[in-house]
Amino acid sequence: MSKLYIVPTPIGNLEDITFRALSVLKEVDYILAEDTRTSGKLLKHFDITTPMQSHHMHNEHKTVDILIKRMQGGETFALISDAGTPAISDPGFLLTRACIQNNIAVECLPGATAFVPALVNSGLPNDKFVFEGFLPVKKGRQTRLKLLAKESRTMIFYESPHKLLKTLSHFAEYFGEDRLVSVSRELTKLYEETKRGSVQEVLSYYTEKPAKGEIVIIVEGKK
Repeated sequence: MSKLYIVPTPIGNLEDITFRALSVLKEVDYILAEDTRTSGKLLKHFDITTPMQSHHMHNEHKTVDILIKRMQGGETFALISDAGTPAISDPGFLLTRACIQNNIAVECLPGATAFVPALVNSGLPNDKFVFEGFLPVKKGRQTRLKLLAKESRTMIFYESPHKLLKTLSHFAEYFGEDRLVSVSRELTKLYEETKRGSVQEVLSYYTEKPAKGEIVIIVEGKK
């Protein structure tokens, strides 16, 4: 029976993959990978020989229809991203939606997602929160920040290390220098770090010690 499996992969520590994820990756006909070179290292580590093909943000619009026809023909696929759960700020939504529209079964396995440990580890309220992912780079950024300045729920952002200072500066400008934030980087990896404090305190810290690695920013909502 044709099916699409959404399979989370480790965000750093390879031991975080589940037994079920490994079973699915070994049993499906094909694995759709965001970057076959990156995923190739993961598959080699766990001795998985399932054929791979690329499925990323630059080709997913072109390949969805072809993949749907293949699944209608009985093939099974596992979709993985470079790290974490596919479709969370990664490719995956378009294919998932197309499968649902074509009555093809979709099954999403539980597993690694960077923002969950960052949120829980922040010490900020996590009973209600809003996931923003990456802020707009240019167009719409100011408008989005003005809107979020009124948000009362805890906010979650992804950011690259070379844009961290700019984003924290914007938070100070639009949310206020005293707004509490928590910056987690390199989660589950050797140099994992979480820095908590006011926007100004955390900005000063990373001005002196430039950040490296993948970053999740948790921001206190407006009181």
